[in-house]
Amino acid sequence: MPKFIVHFAHFHEDFRLAELEALTLLEDVVVEYDRASYNPESPFLIVEIESALQAAKLVRRGILVRSIVEYWGSGSTYEELFAEVRRQPERWAEYKSCSFKFTVEAFGKSLSQKEKISTIESFSFLGFEGPIRMKNPSAEFFVCEEYGESHEPLPFETPRRIWFGRVVGRGSRELIDRFDVKKRKYLGNTTMDAELSLIMANQALARPGCLVYDPFVGTGSFLMTCSHFGASSMGSDIDGRQIRGTAGFRRDVDGINANLAQYQLQDLVLDTAVFDVCRNPWRDGMLFDAIVTDPPYGVRAGAKRLGRKNGTIPERSLRIVDGEESHRRADYYPPTIPYEMSDVISDLLEFAAEKLVVGGRLVYWLPTVADEYEPEDVPAHPALRLVANSEQPFGSWSRRLITMEKIAILSDTDHLLSEQGSLARDPAHKNFRDRYFTKFKRDPEDPELN
Repeated sequence: MPKFIVHFAHFHEDFRLAELEALTLLEDVVVEYDRASYNPESPFLIVEIESALQAAKLVRRGILVRSIVEYWGSGSTYEELFAEVRRQPERWAEYKSCSFKFTVEAFGKSLSQKEKISTIESFSFLGFEGPIRMKNPSAEFFVCEEYGESHEPLPFETPRRIWFGRVVGRGSRELIDRFDVKKRKYLGNTTMDAELSLIMANQALARPGCLVYDPFVGTGSFLMTCSHFGASSMGSDIDGRQIRGTAGFRRDVDGINANLAQYQLQDLVLDTAVFDVCRNPWRDGMLFDAIVTDPPYGVRAGAKRLGRKNGTIPERSLRIVDGEESHRRADYYPPTIPYEMSDVISDLLEFAAEKLVVGGRLVYWLPTVADEYEPEDVPAHPALRLVANSEQPFGSWSRRLITMEKIAILSDTDHLLSEQGSLARDPAHKNFRDRYFTKFKRDPEDPELN
């Protein structure tokens, strides 16, 4: 199969392959590549795809993909690159008379305009005679000198690799600006940034004809990005004030509905509801094609569930306040108790195992203490298969984007393979909120310190 260069954005390097593999499923494109050849320090990956049309289709909704380029050659020097390009002169004839342009870039170094022009002129042996057109040319050719990242103050001398080919498709990174939270009419203190929300929509395989649910919907970021890609979506939250925009959040303008109107997604975001997901009203059985969520792990907002300190579950309040039943007030918040992070995740996996269709995906964030994390800390469930585990580091702690696929329907006798039952120690997300606010200090009596 023909070779292509996937040109990644140099952000969220641990997420790039997971999104690329999700795109192969979304677009039904067969891609072959050597996973061992992937270098997170490089924005380039060589893949094999049946055709240029399939390659363009693959990346058209990619968020971490800048473009995909039909491979014409590469080398550590221009002499090596030119030698490889000259071996297939039959490629040139098709573009001899059409309009064209060259894009010249460098990774890890800045090139002057003079250097870029000199590079373009060095490809004159291709014999292109058509007009140069900077906007909408018939063919765009891409040259990139890859110097790599460096933490040394000395300037780069020579590139480690020079890449050349024809651009055949681009990703959808412009959506990051479209969904930029700074431009939204309504947002809260837990609103997920646009780039990660869009990546999660791809990981969830959000597409027309599927139903996506967020059980911790907050201000609705995932509803918007999933529905942008054609999915029907809905969400719920224990705190209706966030949904309605009545909790003092910035830009309170009719809550989530203001954003749906802004992005014209009212027909695809079906509804939002207020309830504790631990005591949800959903009917039994499989309902959702994907569950996409950011559980409240406590850095900006602690997780809560219905309850009182005395252990009872509150029923609907009939208190009258200013002539109105208290639970009908816009600022109403029910009695709650803390919801420990490991319990949140265990319950989320149980919920997904029941409510996802077979083949459906659960995409969620898992916070972990960086120094203590081990791969086996990721909670497991017999009905769910781990698809991807991508880390976003923050120094002493990280959050991991976990993607799981439902692979089986379990009987009532099956049970959760929880981390508490499979690990000899607490997982790195146990009591995360408390540990975050104590700066992850360990108990001096912890035997691991002695």
